[in-house]
Amino acid sequence: MQNRILIVDDDIKLCRMLSRYLAEFSYTADSINDPTKVEDHLRTSSTSIIILDVMMPKMNGFELCKRIRRTWDTPVIILSARGDVEDRIAGLEVGADDYLPKPFEPRELVARISSILKRVEIKPTEQTAPSEINHGRLAADTRTQRAFLDGIELELTRAEFLILFMLMRNPYRVLDRDKIFNELKGLDCDAFNRTVDVTVSRLRTKLGDDPKYPRFIKTVWGEGYMFVGEK
Repeated sequence: MQNRILIVDDDIKLCRMLSRYLAEFSYTADSINDPTKVEDHLRTSSTSIIILDVMMPKMNGFELCKRIRRTWDTPVIILSARGDVEDRIAGLEVGADDYLPKPFEPRELVARISSILKRVEIKPTEQTAPSEINHGRLAADTRTQRAFLDGIELELTRAEFLILFMLMRNPYRVLDRDKIFNELKGLDCDAFNRTVDVTVSRLRTKLGDDPKYPRFIKTVWGEGYMFVGEK
């Protein structure tokens, strides 16, 4: 099935340019210039990934991303002229999968789209890792992107779930920040390293885990993180 891209930007010329460019790589693109219409579109149309501008009238991209995450786990790439580290972290904290500052090279955007789609694609023939993992009180299922603690579902963003599943899949093995980030983003960018720490901190809060006396995620100073939950 052909991947469908949704471009959300009030810049009509940019939407047209990106749609034409993405078509060269066999992507079909829809575009919406009014952010208040995005949720209705998602309810009625199949969307593989969302490219979302930040500075828009009526609703900014950060707020829209939060609204999307309440219902959908469709990957989101945020585009913004505000490219400093704090804004990038803010974008990832509201649930975006990646953040690309304007101006950008369209080819780089295509590379990031391809990387994210490969990561989230579930191939039935792949048997390299279990789809469901249970560690005592904690369970996670990569097929549904859902995790449960004592039978109660945790409200996790995509990044939080992927980090949790990665750690649970490698118990008592230290995973450094670069490995975690590269698996999440498929990129190598020092500016985003802090994002891993921010995401782990949010994940710990949702798990009720004290970093000083960890029941699930232990910080190995100078190295990374390790899952210590019991089987």
